[in-house]
Amino acid sequence: MKIALLSRDRTLYSSRRLIEAAQARGHQVEVIDVLRCYMSIQPHAPEIHYRGRKLAGFDAVIPRIGASVTFYGAAVVRQFEMMGVYCLNESIAITRARDKLRCLQLLSRKGIGLPVTGFAHSPDDTQDLIKLVGGAPMVIKLIEGTQGKGVVLAETDKAAGSVIEAFRDLDAYFLVQDFIEEAKGSDIRCFVIGGKVVAAMQRTARDGEFRSNLHRGGTAMEARITRAERQTAVRAASALGLNVAGVDIIRSKQGPLVLEVNSSPGLEGIEGTTGKDIASQIVQFVEKHAKPGKTGSTKGSG
Repeated sequence: MKIALLSRDRTLYSSRRLIEAAQARGHQVEVIDVLRCYMSIQPHAPEIHYRGRKLAGFDAVIPRIGASVTFYGAAVVRQFEMMGVYCLNESIAITRARDKLRCLQLLSRKGIGLPVTGFAHSPDDTQDLIKLVGGAPMVIKLIEGTQGKGVVLAETDKAAGSVIEAFRDLDAYFLVQDFIEEAKGSDIRCFVIGGKVVAAMQRTARDGEFRSNLHRGGTAMEARITRAERQTAVRAASALGLNVAGVDIIRSKQGPLVLEVNSSPGLEGIEGTTGKDIASQIVQFVEKHAKPGKTGSTKGSG
């Protein structure tokens, strides 16, 4: 097969591993920077051009769309879909996952466990917003934040009010969520491929930190997950229409709760922690499902 890997940097671990895995299985891979693509929008003849030439002849697309280029990256994926090229994750599924509010609304519609969440921009009554999630301690997140950035733990109602006022002054959209104390700074990243959890790791925040992101100094170990946690991860990916997803879950007294769903989950942490060849499993899934004129899953809605 001829595979287009949409990545802005071929030297990144995830990109390198996907290239290696695809080439090891006899496939041709071209790395394409989505921001350097330009498109012809015309009836019945969609085209993508890149570095002065028309892109053609691809059997599949593996999108690795960074958060900062979601809008344009999704547009390029959509153009490939219009050209009848199989895309591992479709554009609509990528945008569902990247919009944190939309993601949570879709998961809520399916009855998937979530921390109690409020959403706001310029609330008229800050204290009522705080009461919506049961008061402090609570987590306040900027909608656009990634890798733990723009996330604050407010330990008192007064502190929560101050953070909310600050976010209001930034003209920012934000979420407020119940802080799950019993999770003790840990979460579980479930890596889902084709409706199956193929690997899971438990991430734990460093001392003095509540965010478990590995980018912020958290540690990881392979996790043994329960049937309920496995089902929650699979349902979350399906609700958004993602064939490949990283689903972040926390353990609570109410059972597994989904924190976030990532449409371009990194491979370095999960492969290094579990020792599993996730990249090859992704390529094998593409081999099995890529057919001319067939695009990815759109099981999700909204």
